[in-house]
Amino acid sequence: MGVTVSVLASGSRGNCSLVATSTTRILVDAGLSGRETFKRLRAVGQRTEEISAILITHEHSDHVAGLQRLATKLKVPVFITAPTHQAWSRAVRDSNPENGKGVPELPKAEHFSAGRGFCVGDIEVMPFTIPHDAADPVGFTFRAEGVKIGFATDLGYMPASVRNHLRGCSVLVMESNHDVEMLRQGPYPWSVKQRVMSRVGHLSNEALAEFFSSDYDGGAEYVILAHLSEQNNHPEIARAAAEQALGVRPGLWHNRVLLATQAEVLESIRL
Repeated sequence: MGVTVSVLASGSRGNCSLVATSTTRILVDAGLSGRETFKRLRAVGQRTEEISAILITHEHSDHVAGLQRLATKLKVPVFITAPTHQAWSRAVRDSNPENGKGVPELPKAEHFSAGRGFCVGDIEVMPFTIPHDAADPVGFTFRAEGVKIGFATDLGYMPASVRNHLRGCSVLVMESNHDVEMLRQGPYPWSVKQRVMSRVGHLSNEALAEFFSSDYDGGAEYVILAHLSEQNNHPEIARAAAEQALGVRPGLWHNRVLLATQAEVLESIRL
């Protein structure tokens, strides 16, 4: 089977991806409802009963909205940092005051720390700190069968540590959240615009292009542009910025610079 990467959904209304080998299947984030997650897993030919674990990047609702339901239904370990777990529990309690002060359950929570790798089945996982306005946000790299995959979304800028973690990846799932001018002219309140553009906000097309043009090793077979804003970006603007920075001639990488969307599953990448 090799290694498979499937982005089930990506955007401000819900994020969830799958990294899989022949024996291990990891969900990265749980921002969709349980029903929608199961539907999209079936769309990429995956059986829900074969999921091995859920990994959480941070506690914002578009990454954890379906977590409690999925964790209970799938009965698999949830890998989450302790500060993120605490922030998630607090948010669940605050949103359901009728449940009293009981602690929301994750039946099989496994705490990890950024910078300390661990294994899920035959997949080596390395979490790394990213700059975002959350309790303890992380990105991930995955290694299996000689392949390295990098996930870096929800970050305000690209520090050297993140750039170093992403070297040598065969697949990169990278945030390309907004076009700066579209955001400035768009409908968001100024306070929200400031948050998005801040160093703990979201990565713009321009910031990602700067990474690609100045400090990227160029080794990925596939670059997936993720977490695109539906209000402040356009898929072809994001693609053009990335391709220009990568030095791609028109059409040459058309099937390698891919666009993840909110509404549809991105066709699985098999390596």
